[in-house]
Amino acid sequence: MPSDTPARRILVVEDEALVAMLVEDALEEAGFGVIGPVRSVAQALEALETELPDAAVLDLNLAGENSVAVADALVARGIPFVVATGYGAAGLPATHRDALVLPKPYDPADLTALLARLCERRA
Repeated sequence: MPSDTPARRILVVEDEALVAMLVEDALEEAGFGVIGPVRSVAQALEALETELPDAAVLDLNLAGENSVAVADALVARGIPFVVATGYGAAGLPATHRDALVLPKPYDPADLTALLARLCERRA
């Protein structure tokens, strides 16, 4: 039975195509709407100009480019996010050390559970 509640929309910022597809599939299977996936800082910032996600999942390293500018833009807009990274919290700048970090590799169910909690807090 379809729900009258619109799906929570998640911005996916991930440069690895296979990981991005897996994340997209897991989110859609869990009932989320997906914005992206986007593969670069420029694409992520452009998406934030035209879309208002409920939350985001952010890879810290996008093909050698640090995605801190995207994290800054998400914070400025009040959009909660999960940092999915192989570098752990130590890879985050001091300004984002309180961000939720999901170490790679991770179970997609862990990601969807974290995003659901973030969306509930924001509602």
